[in-house]
Order: sequence, then structure tokens, then C-alpha cells
Amino acid sequence: MTDSGKIRLLNFGDPKIKTLHITWFAFFLTFVVWFSHAPLMVFIKEAFDLTSAQIKALLILNVALTIPARIIIGILVDKFGPRKVYSSLLVASSGLCITFATANSYEQLALFRFLLGFVGAGFVIGIRMVGEWFPAKQVGVAEGIYGGWGNFGSAAAAMTLPTLAMFYGGDDGWRYALGTTGVIAGLYGVFYFFVAQNTPKGSTYFKPKKAGGLEVTSWKDFYLYLFMNIPMYAALAVLAWKLSPTGVNLFSETAMYGIWAGLVALYIFQVHAIWQVNKENLTQGVPELEKYNFKQVAILDLSYFVTFGSELAVVSMLPLFFLETFEGLDPVKAGLLASGFAFMNLVARPTGGWLSDKVGRRKSLMILIAGLAIGYFILSNVDGTWWIPLAVAATMACSFFVQAGEGAVFAIVPLVKRRMTGQIAGMAGAYGNVGAVTYLTVLSFVDYSTFFLVIGCSALIIFFIAMLLDEPKGQIAEVMPDGSVHLIDVG
Repeated sequence: MTDSGKIRLLNFGDPKIKTLHITWFAFFLTFVVWFSHAPLMVFIKEAFDLTSAQIKALLILNVALTIPARIIIGILVDKFGPRKVYSSLLVASSGLCITFATANSYEQLALFRFLLGFVGAGFVIGIRMVGEWFPAKQVGVAEGIYGGWGNFGSAAAAMTLPTLAMFYGGDDGWRYALGTTGVIAGLYGVFYFFVAQNTPKGSTYFKPKKAGGLEVTSWKDFYLYLFMNIPMYAALAVLAWKLSPTGVNLFSETAMYGIWAGLVALYIFQVHAIWQVNKENLTQGVPELEKYNFKQVAILDLSYFVTFGSELAVVSMLPLFFLETFEGLDPVKAGLLASGFAFMNLVARPTGGWLSDKVGRRKSLMILIAGLAIGYFILSNVDGTWWIPLAVAATMACSFFVQAGEGAVFAIVPLVKRRMTGQIAGMAGAYGNVGAVTYLTVLSFVDYSTFFLVIGCSALIIFFIAMLLDEPKGQIAEVMPDGSVHLIDVG
């Protein structure tokens, strides 16, 4: 590691590098567990004689809990530290994964798949951990490596688990393959607890003054924060609607209305909790040194909505898009062509973080969002007359900007307010899932071309919103446990 901003990834003697590697691999395992069912769905369908509607319900349930989970995990990681929270999440997901593998009915499959959505929040934990270990001039590329390499877990699951199921053999091979991922995650959770450290030696781990919500420093920010929470509840309401008789019919219309009422009650409870956290700040004021602008968080949320949200949505529909657009493709070839979108994570996210470190946070984010807008506009024109390699190239070029944009978002997150990095990351992460729900809901009403066009238009709007982002510069202030003020360089 040098002061120039270069990261030597093979220098395992450097505690920063060791922390980066053990943390991205923890994230990698959470994604393997989270998406372990997808490549084995053909076996699960056969074992339980599932209908198409039941399979769709499982896919929806897999992401439903991740929206609130990322908020909850963000609060926990700021309060208890990444080491304990990552270890606990991996061990808990291990148990849930094994119970899913041993399910004997569709109801059990649905319940444990829903609960496994919680493991999708693991991403948030490492954002805080990596942010603690790397200085501002290196944090972008470090977060990009963490996010990009960890995110590859879903592709790794797709490539290895069917082979592992065949290796085990028999009718229950898929169960053993799923169970194996759970066992590995649990063992790694124990390893992580004993090896990881929250901060470099001698550094302070800053915690929020109160738990239950983000601290804001003005009435304007308070109202904006309350407003920015509404889309997350709306996304959960849409998911409930999709699981009702109108959609896949997993539960009754009465149950849907009950869930909606529960979401309204939960939002009111959250408003109360946010008020309790911020009452003192808003009524007595905050020292100028400790102020930050919540507008920064809101812009990062919207940016992740269009980047990660569109990635999740497109990955879900791309194999079918290729299959239905081009004649002569079989499902295997269509899946391989579509896999290029996810593969770009290995290089695109770190590149987005590196670009952010080198040419500026706001400029990088705007360039990358503009690029993905153009990419989606191009994809909206793809039809059966296109040369297939050209369509694949357009897809991969678009995915580069999408995932580099994700890297640029999380190159900024640790620089907003250190003690609340987990919560800020959790909220941005949740907005990614909100984006996926939004775009997939749009897809259920329109054709593929319009779907890509909608994403492109929304990206264009968010490009102009990103102009309002303030470039992180100078220092942010955090109060030490003894009351003294510690300044952290952010630019």
C-alpha cells in the first residue's frame, strides 16, 4: 500500500488488505446463500411439483425482506460493529439455508425463502468495515472491490451449485448442495468473528448517539428523511399485492389488506422513532462542525435506485429477453448470453470506485449515470434483426456503466457521516431493492423495449438530480467518547 492511492491486493501483511479480502469473501458467501435457490429451481420444481405461479412467488419472497433488513442491519452495524454483525448474520443464514434445504412442503419453502431475504443485507456491513480501514483517497476503489467481487457470489452459485447437486446425485442432491453452502457460511461466520477487527489499531469506532434512525441536523432534512422512507414501504406494499390473488395467489386479499395496514402502522412507528432520535437536535440545534446535509443521502439513494435497482431487474428478465427476441436460441444459450451482465461486476464496480477517487465523486457519478441512460436507450432498440454478438456487446457495455455507477455511489457513502455509515449504506441498499421492485412491476405491464426506455428515462432524471450532489471535501467531525472532537479527512 502506498500513499498514492494504489492498493496492493497481494500484500496480505497489510492489515487493510487482509480486512478487505476477508470482508469481500464474507459478502460473497451471503450472495451465494441468497441466490442459491435460483440455479437449483429446476430440481426444486420437480421435487415439489411447483406451478409457475409458485416459483414466481418464491422469487418475490427472496427479495421482500431485504428492503427492511438493510435498514435494520445498518442500525445494528453502527451500534455493535461489523465484526459481530457479519459473524451473526452468516451463522444465522447458515441455519436458515439448511432448514430451506430440508423443507418438506411448499409452505416451508416459502417461509424459509422469505427469511433468507435477510441475508441480502450483508452487503451493508462491509461498507462500514471497509470505510473504517481505508483513507478517503483509496476508499472508492476498496469499496468497489468489496462490492464487485462479493456481488459475484450470485454468478458463482449459478456456475457451481447445479454441478455440486449432480455430484451428490440422487433425488436429494440439490438439498445437499444447498446445505453445503449453509455449512460453509456458518463456519466462515465463526472464522470472521475471531479474525476481523472493526478498526485499525488505535482508531475509535464512532457510534450514533441514539439508535432507531438517522440523525439529521435541520427541520428541512427531517422532513426529507421522512419522505424518503415512503418509497420503501410502497415497494413492500407492491410485493404484497404481487403475492395476493391479483398476482401469484400465495395469500388472500384480506391478508394483503392486513399487510398494508401493518405497513402504515410501521411507518407511523418509524416516524415516532426518528423523532425521538432527532428531537434534541431539532429543538436545541447542532454545532456547525457536526452538521451534514441529508440531501447527500437522498441523492445517493436515488442513484442506487437506478443502478443496482435496474441491475437486479435486468438480470431477472435478460435470459427470457434473449430467448424471445432471437430465433434459434435455447434456454441454455440464452442464459449464457445474459450472464455477461452479472460478470461485469468483477471489474466494473472497482473501476467506478477508482474513477471516483481519481476524477471526483460527483463528476464520476454523473458520467456513469449518463452512460447507463444511453445504454438502456440503446437496449430499447434491440430486436430480432440485430446481430446477436452486437446485442450482447450492447448489454455488457450498458452493464459496465450500471455497475461502475454502483461503485461510484458507495465511494461516497463512507464520506457523508462516519458514525452513521451503516445506516446510510442500509438506506441506499434498500433503495436498490425498491428500484428492482419498481422496474419489475413496470415490466409486468409493458414490453421489453418500453421497459428499457423507462429505466433510461428515470436515469436521465436522476442524472440531473445528481448535479445537486456536494463534492465531499475537507473534513467531517466526529465526537470522541470523552467529548473531544476528531476530524476525518474526506477529500
